[in-house]
Amino acid sequence: MKPIRVPNLTPEQLAELEELYRSTRNVRLRTRAQMVLLAAERCLSAAEIADIVRASEETVRRWLKRYLAEGVEGLSDAPQPGAPRKVTEEYRQELIHAVRRRPRSLGLPFSLWTLQRLADYMAETTGIRVTYESVRVHLKATGIVLSRPQHTITSPDPEYALKKRRSKRPATVSPLESTSITPTSST
Repeated sequence: MKPIRVPNLTPEQLAELEELYRSTRNVRLRTRAQMVLLAAERCLSAAEIADIVRASEETVRRWLKRYLAEGVEGLSDAPQPGAPRKVTEEYRQELIHAVRRRPRSLGLPFSLWTLQRLADYMAETTGIRVTYESVRVHLKATGIVLSRPQHTITSPDPEYALKKRRSKRPATVSPLESTSITPTSST
């Protein structure tokens, strides 16, 4: 194979690659910038660069060719095909607003949110249908985790708390009930 040689780069091109290498958080992009820097500054071959960056020689050759053809912009990943995301920023804001309110205050016939109920409510209000797992992921990203509901019993009775405390007290045992009579065996 014919070796790929990166011509001498201008100081501006080197500075741009160096800045990309040092500032990006994308590991793949950093490795690609490193490949070009090694080829330009140290005049290393694709095989030598492949040993350093732990990639195949063909991969190094591909990225060097792409850099020569497109410049620094060519080192980025191409857009991936697929459907666009359904969930918008407005949907996320509405989701957070809804989960922080009681369902009954929104006119719903239940008092606790579940992920499925939340997904259904959001589909009705926004027109965007996502799975309950997607709802969970978006809530978790904002630090909200729905846990299993803890059911409590309440009453509008003003003396409910007093009655509840009475029912939790241990029952008192009368003195007659406390003595036990054990049968004696006759032999």
